[in-house]
Amino acid sequence: MKSSADRRIEQKNILEDHHSHIVKDVVLIGGGHSHVAVLKSFGMNPMPGVRLTLIGKDLNTPYSGMLPGLIAGHYTFEEAHINLRPLAHFAGAQLYHDAVRKIDLEARKIHCANRPPVHFDVLSINTGSTPFLDDVPGAREHSIPVKPIEQFLEKWEAIQQRQRQEKKPLHIVTVGAGAGGVELTMAVQFALRDIDPGNSYTVVSQTETILPTHAKSVQQTYNQILAERGVSVALQKRVSHVVHDQVILDDGEKIPFDVLFWVTNASPPSWPKNSGLLTNKTGFIAINDRLQSESHPYVFATGDVASCEKYPRPKSGVFAVRQGPPLAENIRRICAGEKLKPFRPQRIFLSLISTGDQFAVASYGPFSLKGEKIWKWKDWIDRRWMERYQKMPEMAVPEVAKERLTVPELLQAPVMHCGGCGSKVGSTTLSRVIKKLDPIKREDVLIGLDDPDDAAVTTMPYGCVGIHTIDFFRSFISDPYVFGQIAANHALSDVFAMGAEAQSALAMATVPYGDEENVEEQLFQVMAGALKMLNACNCALAGGHTTVGHEMVFGLSVHGIAERSKLMQKGGMNPGDKLVLTKAVGTGTIFAADMRNEAKAAWAESAIDSMLLSNFQAGQIMHQHGATACTDVTGFGLLGHLVEMLKASGSGAEVELDKVPVLHGAFKCMEKGIFSSLQPDNLRLRRGVTASNSVVEKAAYPILFDPQTSGGLLAGIPKRNIDSCVAALREIYPKTSIIGTVIDTEISGGKYVTVV
Repeated sequence: MKSSADRRIEQKNILEDHHSHIVKDVVLIGGGHSHVAVLKSFGMNPMPGVRLTLIGKDLNTPYSGMLPGLIAGHYTFEEAHINLRPLAHFAGAQLYHDAVRKIDLEARKIHCANRPPVHFDVLSINTGSTPFLDDVPGAREHSIPVKPIEQFLEKWEAIQQRQRQEKKPLHIVTVGAGAGGVELTMAVQFALRDIDPGNSYTVVSQTETILPTHAKSVQQTYNQILAERGVSVALQKRVSHVVHDQVILDDGEKIPFDVLFWVTNASPPSWPKNSGLLTNKTGFIAINDRLQSESHPYVFATGDVASCEKYPRPKSGVFAVRQGPPLAENIRRICAGEKLKPFRPQRIFLSLISTGDQFAVASYGPFSLKGEKIWKWKDWIDRRWMERYQKMPEMAVPEVAKERLTVPELLQAPVMHCGGCGSKVGSTTLSRVIKKLDPIKREDVLIGLDDPDDAAVTTMPYGCVGIHTIDFFRSFISDPYVFGQIAANHALSDVFAMGAEAQSALAMATVPYGDEENVEEQLFQVMAGALKMLNACNCALAGGHTTVGHEMVFGLSVHGIAERSKLMQKGGMNPGDKLVLTKAVGTGTIFAADMRNEAKAAWAESAIDSMLLSNFQAGQIMHQHGATACTDVTGFGLLGHLVEMLKASGSGAEVELDKVPVLHGAFKCMEKGIFSSLQPDNLRLRRGVTASNSVVEKAAYPILFDPQTSGGLLAGIPKRNIDSCVAALREIYPKTSIIGTVIDTEISGGKYVTVV
């Protein structure tokens, strides 16, 4: 039996290793106002043994208080949105970019649109709501709902562009006279003021007054402002149906429109109710005063998606903001097995409602104030709140020994992590993961994943040669499923670049320490991602090796086959060949910026989309068009891999800097002085490159040395085939570009590459 001193030492060892041993998975669905507070809380004060995962279909969370100002033009997109990537980084949370379809509450699995199911121990939902459209025929087809915001902003941009080009009057109608509808109408009117050729504006509502939840003084103020600005208001008018250019009312009146905004009562998503969560009569998740689901206590819900019968409140962003801190506290408490704290929302709350221009009205119960100073006050409050989640503090590693023992399971966790064979993933865990996978079968893989043997056995057709390659690296993104796809693409590209067929692969995976269930989940996610890419190119997963460690590391050893006569190598290019690149470059600098929380979400997502694009078809197309040499562009950067090809070919090349495709945001990252840690090594290749001072001084020049992950294929294509080759490639790889020409070494002046 252990002494109390031994137990204290054991607990201290566990705490010191809390960052790597995960025993509780908390999943947050949606990046709403409450969840950003949870992420910030866990970033400021990490909880031993608990890992957060955020699942969101949008990676930029709009702040509802600033949306009218964004539409009016007072704020930029970045000022009015929270980039969830740096916030998730700060919280140490996994970030999954996907939409939820259903929850299996019994198995505690979340089913998404584009990934394997995600396990959770504790779940929280903060997805917001959308205007209710289905009770009015034609509304969904012909109107523009104010939510989801991302889709609304795309359509709003198109409206502005249309008015600039056509310069014709628009009949703009808003259905809904609450604060959202009134603010939207006035913001739109203000934004179009300089290009307005005589637009008309109408607000329609079945309520007796505008702003029905606010004081009469507020209603009177806005009635006066709307009248002064020529906005018509049709009250106590129920919309019967909508056709493509008219709103038809119950009394038969027809209101024509060119643009129809829909800002009515909130509507919840259908999947919470369909999953079995208890909802109220309107479909919102029923919660208690501890923000828990009334039917499933390990599920929390906040914001517009939830409704508390004990404290009914209108749908407003102010409540989601206020629910954030108590939600974070109760998530900690449920993970620790402690009693949860009740939360009572305020009955009277402050609303600051804008009027399009920089003027606003403060509404608090029966009281109100108005003026430019109210706008400045609102602007100050909104910017201060946003700054909490847009600027992450520099955090020292906390003294974890001071952290309370919050997770009971930690007391049963292994104290020391073994090395050698002791670091392997357990056989039962591994077996369960393998059973969940569905690798393709090949007749030429004689012994593979399904067999108990210690090695895979394959055969090759007569006259073919075998190609062996290996690639693996540390995870640079927090989603193991996406990481598995990227790592597989990266490893497979070496085979495709040689014009070969990928026959079989062996996986190498290190997954972070955790309890058995957590290790299984992580291993399954990364393997499922890799298998998606392997199956797509008919490559059999034949086996592999797994260990546990401090971080996710994954890669593949790939075996390919090719006819000897059709094998493509790095050497073989001839003067006159055109250099073709299939993908944009810039992943190195973008993810260096992402690690520093200085990359926009759109930049990182664009880079991820590029890395998820397999080179399988690119290799085939290039081979069919007579490629004389080919390689994949990875760690040595574009120039590094090109120099390898030119050395092997005994040739030089002229590269047109302006023709090199570059990922969106890469130049912005470099302008900030952010480069990959491998960039300095790649720059040593400058001795094989000649370029004028004017070229070297261009902002684009450093991109040539940027290391790539899962980059494109670079090939020499005979000039006679170049047009048909590029046309075929661009159908799949839209960034395909002719970046230069192979030249004779005498012309190149002894340098391998001349950049112009």
